[in-house]
Formats: sequence, structure tokens, C-alpha cells
Amino acid sequence: MADLGGRRSASAPRRRSPGLRPRAWCCSFAAAPQSPDCRSSVHHNINPAKLPPKPPYVGSFYNSPSPSSKLGLGIIDPRRIYSPGRVSPIDSDAPLDPLPEIADSVSVVTATAESEPELPDPAPKERSLAPPMVERRDCGGSREKSLDLRLSVKGTDGRCLVMELDSKVLSRSSSFFAAMVLDSSRKISDAMEDCRGIEVGGVEDMEVFRATIELMYEKDPMRWLMKVGVSRAIDILEVSSSIMFERGVTSCLRYIEAVPWSENEEEKLKNLFARSTFEETISQDVLARLCPRGWRSSGDLSVQLIQSVTNGTSSNARKEMQSLVNGLLCKSSVYQKDPAGLNKESLYSICHSCLNSLVELFEEASDSVPIDHETMTRERKPLIERVSKQVENLNWLLEILINNQMAEDFVGLWADQEDLMRMHEQASPMVRYELSRISATVFIALGKGKLQCRSDVRSGIFHGWFAPMLMDFGWLQRCSKGLDVRMLEESMGQALLTLPLKQQQSLFEEWFRCFAGSGTECPNLSRAFQVWWRRSFVRSIEVRN
Repeated sequence: MADLGGRRSASAPRRRSPGLRPRAWCCSFAAAPQSPDCRSSVHHNINPAKLPPKPPYVGSFYNSPSPSSKLGLGIIDPRRIYSPGRVSPIDSDAPLDPLPEIADSVSVVTATAESEPELPDPAPKERSLAPPMVERRDCGGSREKSLDLRLSVKGTDGRCLVMELDSKVLSRSSSFFAAMVLDSSRKISDAMEDCRGIEVGGVEDMEVFRATIELMYEKDPMRWLMKVGVSRAIDILEVSSSIMFERGVTSCLRYIEAVPWSENEEEKLKNLFARSTFEETISQDVLARLCPRGWRSSGDLSVQLIQSVTNGTSSNARKEMQSLVNGLLCKSSVYQKDPAGLNKESLYSICHSCLNSLVELFEEASDSVPIDHETMTRERKPLIERVSKQVENLNWLLEILINNQMAEDFVGLWADQEDLMRMHEQASPMVRYELSRISATVFIALGKGKLQCRSDVRSGIFHGWFAPMLMDFGWLQRCSKGLDVRMLEESMGQALLTLPLKQQQSLFEEWFRCFAGSGTECPNLSRAFQVWWRRSFVRSIEVRN
């Protein structure tokens, strides 16, 4: 007959069922039994800050065996003890001797799982309350192991987890537990070798701690981690590091590095690496995914992406990539910006490249250069489509420059395009109106106050591109391509009013003649004209008087 401590009397040697083999470890969510015999225990506290936080308690845990454990739980007796609230008849076996009184010595904190069926022993008097042994392959091989150590884990919430383990496997896996096992062995006699125990307190997440112990017995840890997932593997990694379970740390890092992460899992992993230190040789691959080293700034990379978009040949793809880059560069973007920002010289270099391509296309349209048939064969798209592509690139670049307060130089650059102004008069209206789309973007930015340029620069824009705008306005109305024509009219008038009054008079006279002859084919600047008139004549007379 065996008492609660698992000791066997000399007169009644323990008999093992021939169909069962030793189990490597077992556990129960129950308080450690208060055995009347001597039991040595070593108590250690683990800092709660080093362990992952406890997840919220989910559902009822009663009568539910561990879902992932293949090791089995302790079997108390053929007359099974069930969880509170469970009603089940006692197995009908041969008459048994009375069991020891255990009601006062075992307090269940969480319900134990239902015991596994077992074969009846030939001699009922030799039954033991200790869990029978079943076959289990541990990480060291297929040798049978005896459960010679009881590990009691106490949580911060008052729960207790009791596991019967193989001390050799535990010591071989963790140097933290190896010291505890050695200390417990020194405090007991050889006769009590099978009832020694150790204790760990202050554990926040009991399930993660139990899973970490279970990982010690897994022959294929990578496959086991694949079942629990990345988030739980991060928790197990932290516990493995705190108990110095090196094989667990290595396995978790290898698994985590090899699978995709969600943003929450990535943030969780960053927080772990911020408060824990891992050996660089085994963590360098994970660190390479968390924080790239030796990479260029985001500003340089953004310029490279912009260059790729402007060189693209697919219209739909370029529009999609433009939206993507705009989202990355937007001030309200959730992505962290490089403090250095975009490189102004690099952006203007792309602008010059697009302007040079636009000049070449207009030279081709005016037949001022010989036609290269090889180039025409290679460039199969119509001329108007190629012109439209470069205009879209320049308008997009101007939008980026405006958002980054770097667009003032573009106004002067566009005002100096004398070749394009000259070829505008000679080109077909179907082609030349594309240039006025760039002028429209500049006029709108000036009229809304997004660009603060010198007076001579603003005068140069109106001197060079005001007359072409009056000619192309009808085409802009019919082929707006997203341009707000009413906003263009309002902004042109506001920008024109920023010039000296004498220049305003010259430009308004030119507009008046055009509007009188073309009507709606010309922008309506009547409101700005009235403001100019009042400033020039009505109020100036009042000032003189």
C-alpha cells in the first residue's frame, strides 16, 4: 500500500501493470498534497517582470485535459476522482481496501483532468495513489524515466500547478532547475529519493510556464512550436530565457525567425528584445528582421521610388504607385519619417529629366528633328500619350515639392522654359494644351498661397504662360483629367492680383480682349478684374483727395 508521498512499504512491493510503461512527467492544477511523511522542498521565486503577462481567464477549465500535452496527467485510482460538479459512477471493480483520508490534505485549485483508463491490477491491495508510469520519449532518447521529482509552481493569483517530472531531464535542460534539484538532493536521505520536490513562486502565466516545461520533453520542438503559434512562442522564449533553458531559447528563435509576423507580434517581439538579452549568434537573424543595419535613409529610398515611378511605362501601375508613395510621404502617415527628409537636389534632378524629355517630344511634334524610325518602333505609344505621361510626372513632382515646402524653385524653373513656350505656338492644340496643365498647377498653388515666390518670379510665370493658358482653356475644360476648372479661374485671378498694379493692367487688358472674343473658351476673371479696377481707380482717387 502506498501513502500520499509515493513511498512503498517493504511488505507490499509495488507491482507494475505489464501493459503500461513509465511516463516522463505529469501535472495537475492542484495544491501540493500535505503528506504526513518527510518531504524536502526547495522554494525559489521568479521575478514576475521577467515572465509574460497572464492572459484573461477563459471559460471553465473543469474536466478538460491539456490539449497539447501527449504526456498524460496523473491517475489517482481506478475509483476516479472527478472535478467539482461532475457526477459519475465509480468503476465496478473488485472490492478494494479503504483509501487513505485525503479530503483534508488535497485542496483543488483548478480541476484535474479525467484520468486515463488503465488495466486492473491482479492484486488490489498493492494499488498506489501515485500516478502510474507510461512510456514517454524524452529529448534525450527513448529510455524509460521515473518520475522522481515534484515541481510545484505557484502563480501570483494564488493558483498552484504540480508536476511530477524526471529530475535528470529537468536538470539537463535548465541550469536554473539543475541548481535547485542539486540543492534538494542534499537535504534528503536515499530512502526519500522518490519524494523530493522543488517549488517556484511568483509566476504570472501558469500556462506559458507549463508549456515551457513541456517543450523540454519534445523531440521535435519546431513542429510543436508551429502548433502553438508565434505569439505563444514569444512568451515561451521569455520564460525559457528566465529559467536558462538554452535549447528552448534556440528553438523559439529559430521558429520565430522562419515564419511571418503580424504587426502586434512584431511589437511584442521588439518589447521582449528591449528588456531581455540573447546571445547574438542565435538572435542575429531575428534582429536583422527587426532593425535593418547599414541601410540608406528613407528619404534616399523615397527618391529612388519616385524615379522608378516616373520611368514606368504602364499608366495604371504608375497611378497606383503614385498613390502608394503619396501615402508614405504624407505628413499624417502612420509611418515614421526620416528626420533628414527628402533630398531636394535629387528631386529637382528628376524634374530636369522630365522637362528634357518633354522638350524632345515637342521637337518631335513640330518636326524640327529628324524622325528616328528605330525609336518609333521601340516606342509604340502615340506621341500625345507620351507627352501626357511626362506632364503627369511633372505635376506629381510639383505636388510632392509643395507638400515638402520645396517648390519655390520649380516656379522659376517653369518660367525659364523658353523652348517650350516657343514650340507651344507651333504645336497642335491636342498636344500643346498639356503644357497648360502644368501652368494650371502652378497658378493654383500661387493663388492659394502655397508658394511664396519673389515678385519677379511671379511676373515671369505670367509673362511666359498667361497667354498660352488663355489659348488652351477651352481644351482644359473638355479634357480636364481631374483639373478643377473653377478653382483654376479663381486662383489665376488671385495670383494675378499679387503683381504690381501696372503689370496687372497689362494682363487684364489682354484677358479682356480674349474673353470678349472667345467667351467661355477663355477663363472668367471678372471678379479679379473688378478688384483691380477698384484698387487702381476708385480707391486711388480717394487717396489723392
